[in-house]
Amino acid sequence: MEMMRSLLGTIMGYLQLIEITDVIDILVVAYLIYKGMALLRRSSAAQVVKAIVLIVALLWISYLLNLSVISFILNKAMELGLLALVVVFQPEIRRFLEELGSNDLGQLLVGRELPQDEIETAVKETVLAFSELSRDRVGALIVFERKNSLQVVTESGTRMDATVSAELMKNIFYPKAPLHDGAVVIRKGRVAGAACMLPLSGNRNLSRDLGTRHRAGIGISEQSDAVVAIVSEETGTISVAIGGRLRRHLAPETLERILRNELLPKENAPPKSARTFLLRWYRKGGGAT
Repeated sequence: MEMMRSLLGTIMGYLQLIEITDVIDILVVAYLIYKGMALLRRSSAAQVVKAIVLIVALLWISYLLNLSVISFILNKAMELGLLALVVVFQPEIRRFLEELGSNDLGQLLVGRELPQDEIETAVKETVLAFSELSRDRVGALIVFERKNSLQVVTESGTRMDATVSAELMKNIFYPKAPLHDGAVVIRKGRVAGAACMLPLSGNRNLSRDLGTRHRAGIGISEQSDAVVAIVSEETGTISVAIGGRLRRHLAPETLERILRNELLPKENAPPKSARTFLLRWYRKGGGAT
């Protein structure tokens, strides 16, 4: 018992030393770590992180066992690896900086508000267009911009500012139309560009039956947080790429559900008061004696 009191006294002493600047410091570091882990999770760089952890573990073991040669080699590898990491993680670093630069502090913490009505219309019209394009086996590639800016992508094609409609999408992707090659970028529920060029994915593990359109869709989803919808010209199948991952052979209803889940803000549940919580707890038997 005396030991517990001593431990609690020590903890309280440490807590009294904490200032508001320490709390802010911890929150900022925690946020940066969280964003960094989220970016790595959406990219192939996670494998590189595993290799780094393995090298650090080997370096620690070599120190414990006094393995001088291995320690020397690993130390030099770590020194040279810092420069290599900048090259390897260049897309992730750029994406993180773009995300920081495209939002203010409040948006970083709570997210960016988007015009819900226009986005909902864009989702409905896209699903309607994809249903017909899939049936007719007409290739299509639509990129929904989210937090990460795709300004460079829109500048590579024909810049537009139009309401999303099924007829417009079908006209753009019609095989003989001048804008059918490339991707359509939708920003805040409106068409921002057409015939846009996208970076191809460098993932060597992708299926060989995936064509340029799918590899481009996966590529832009690896380098940004965009949601990409694709129609295969060969088979007419509908796919969605998010975070470098491709979901294939989707029904129009599934496409709509995915787009709604990813693009439309979740409805916040009304705050629960303490009285409501206690009432539910009592009804479940928590107040039984």
